[in-house]
Amino acid sequence: MTRGGQPKKRVEPDRRCIVTGETQPKRGLIRFVVGPEDRIVPDVLEKLPGRGIWVSADRSALEKAASKGLFARSAKQPVKVPDGLVEEVERQVLRHLLELIALARKSGRAVAGYEKVKTWLADGKARVLLQASDGSERGKGKLWTPEGGRWFGMLTASELGLAFGRESVIHGALASGGLSNRVVEEASRLLGLREKDGGTSAGKGKTTK
Repeated sequence: MTRGGQPKKRVEPDRRCIVTGETQPKRGLIRFVVGPEDRIVPDVLEKLPGRGIWVSADRSALEKAASKGLFARSAKQPVKVPDGLVEEVERQVLRHLLELIALARKSGRAVAGYEKVKTWLADGKARVLLQASDGSERGKGKLWTPEGGRWFGMLTASELGLAFGRESVIHGALASGGLSNRVVEEASRLLGLREKDGGTSAGKGKTTK
């Protein structure tokens, strides 16, 4: 609390991307460190020791950092960039995102299935709509983005299924509060890693109802 009795706002630290040179909140970046044998190691959870090297959560930025020697320039020493680094970052971000959705489900703040999701949307309980990229466009078009919320459509049905403990899931929703903010942040990072053609799989304006 501040002296005036108002809640103190959390100040999110900014970091500079070694590719774009732009400074932005950490939630839009991926942290790397120089690990054993001078290898570049992704630190998606930001827990590894060492000085952080930050790159925007964007596939093209990561590919440029890996291919143009930008990790070595930032580390100020020769480093080894492993093959498939961008794909490994994507796998780690995906795993963390699915873990967060699973935790939300276990706490009763996430549901799956068309009817349950539709009910949450109609009741104003949903804040985030998740829909499988390989699901029926006709079925997905019958649902809508929560007012003031978000929609993500970059996960496959099998990936969503892993988060909800099922073989496959086409429609999912998260309630406000709890882990929803962290899910949105991680989903946004994954979206940047999966966008290759300038298309979008997330938004606030999907309003079919």
